[in-house]
Amino acid sequence: MALSGLQKAGWGLADMGIVVFVVVKQLLVLNFLTAFLGVPVGIAGFVTTAVLIFDMVTDPLVGVLSDKTSSRFGRRAPWMAVGAVVMAAAMVGLFAVPAGLGMVGKIGWVIAFFGLATIGFTMVAIPYGAQAGEMTTDPRERSTMTGWRMGFASLGILIGGALVPGLAGGMGYAMAALAVSPLIVGAIWLSLFATRNAPRVDEAATVNLGGMIRLVLSNRPFMILAALYGVMTLAVAIITAGLPFAATYLIADTGETALSGAAQALTTLSLLFAAFVLGSILSQAVWVILSHRVGKLNALVIGLILYVGMLVWLAANLPSVSVTVMAGLFVLAGMANGSYQQIPWAIYPDLMDRTREASGEAIEGAFSAVWLFGQKLANAFAPAILGLILQAKGWQEATGETVAQSEAALDTLAWSITYLPAGILILSVLGLLILYRPAASA
Repeated sequence: MALSGLQKAGWGLADMGIVVFVVVKQLLVLNFLTAFLGVPVGIAGFVTTAVLIFDMVTDPLVGVLSDKTSSRFGRRAPWMAVGAVVMAAAMVGLFAVPAGLGMVGKIGWVIAFFGLATIGFTMVAIPYGAQAGEMTTDPRERSTMTGWRMGFASLGILIGGALVPGLAGGMGYAMAALAVSPLIVGAIWLSLFATRNAPRVDEAATVNLGGMIRLVLSNRPFMILAALYGVMTLAVAIITAGLPFAATYLIADTGETALSGAAQALTTLSLLFAAFVLGSILSQAVWVILSHRVGKLNALVIGLILYVGMLVWLAANLPSVSVTVMAGLFVLAGMANGSYQQIPWAIYPDLMDRTREASGEAIEGAFSAVWLFGQKLANAFAPAILGLILQAKGWQEATGETVAQSEAALDTLAWSITYLPAGILILSVLGLLILYRPAASA
């Protein structure tokens, strides 16, 4: 049975709420620790990494439990409904650090609430990813669904990367997080309502945990793609972790360019994220059409090559005194990033079908857990990698003010968010052509 337009769009809506938290944890937590709580950047990087490594431990558990859940609402919806509330509430808590705490107390507070927020995130993200393999087996429908998903995800990026920092400048991070919490929970709950009558697998999986692991690991094309998507995510996560620093120290608004007023109203970081999201939204239909015409893999390779080119171009323009030029580059970068956002998520459900057809077991939750594992691993290590690189060059922490940084530290920041991720994306392209293509064709 074909999905209705409302069901496709409704399924995609949930990712708006999910991505708000993803952007907040990637973009703001490291900066919050170093720029507002005074935690040295190396320690802050390891704190963030430690919590995100813990986050990975919960993935297989939630994936297996959701596969084995049996309820009148299906296997996935109960997890997502509860997880949305946990994720949003804990996100507010992690920024609500009480005044008067010492350094150890501040770090402990952030770790506790950040860890709880990631549990809520896992409760939503893994069942949500599993739904993509259950609602339809039509690859073209999946591309369209993923296009809707990434369109809404782009709005989530805008909320998490532009609205939250903009609000935080006036009301503080905790109140900003509280202000967007209804959007997070509402998007996920409305998605569940819109897809309540969509096709789904209600029968709990019968295979045990060991059997699920063996089935997933035996799907070689899926495992290769999951690993390569983790590599791609490492590149994007390093860029994201470094952007708040770049907006403060590498992009100076002189007040003489076309978007200077907007930069002053929104903050430079918010403006750049808005430009990035605009590019991503504009590109979604393009990547769907290109995937249909040249194949998903070829479209992904084209997008990643364009992404590399944009990063090299960006490197040539840093540091910059023109926020207008930077905004234009970020629109183009967002268009290239759209391929990374959309196409792998449309490919991996097709690969799950191979295992279901061969084994008869519907273990999409287990597949979703492994799929997210590589991305979470990348997101966990990216802040630590960036923190260690910057610390090695003498980056100075702060407690809310802008402090002077050495020329070596600023140069290091510039290549860390341009040339380094570009090199990682080149490795991803080679992996897709040399490893994934032969495996997928076998």
